Amino acid sequence: MAVQHRLVHAPPERVWEVLEDADCYAQWVVGTHRSRAADGRWPQQGSALRYQVKAGPLSFEGETVVRVHEPPDRLELEAMAGDHASARIAIEVRPWGADTLVVVDEHPLRGRGWNVHHAAVDAVAQWRHRAMLARLARACEDGHCGRS
Repeated sequence: MAVQHRLVHAPPERVWEVLEDADCYAQWVVGTHRSRAADGRWPQQGSALRYQVKAGPLSFEGETVVRVHEPPDRLELEAMAGDHASARIAIEVRPWGADTLVVVDEHPLRGRGWNVHHAAVDAVAQWRHRAMLARLARACEDGHCGRS
């Protein structure tokens, strides 16, 4: 299981503005390009976000479904990797004085991820989460993303 946190120098309301903007995901989720709401309901529970994932010369279409939407505290997503594999990504948003503590917890849910889940996979996930949270912090702090 990979858990990572970051202090974002913005209030929780600002963090939620970015999390609730489907077009912003490509700016802060590592490897994601051209994100968009699949059904116009993002981020309501059951809604989906579609995007392209690129890793070097490889690319594929991905979809993430909202499983829990409880503003201003929690957003839980299921990222699909094909028909039979997925991961759970839980994002907690906690007020921390004038700032916000964001905690990301990700682990495989279905498919091959369970078979190859070990310390090395968690190390890569930790690196990815640090980069992702740094991007999220920039998106929240610089005001170029979200509804503001």
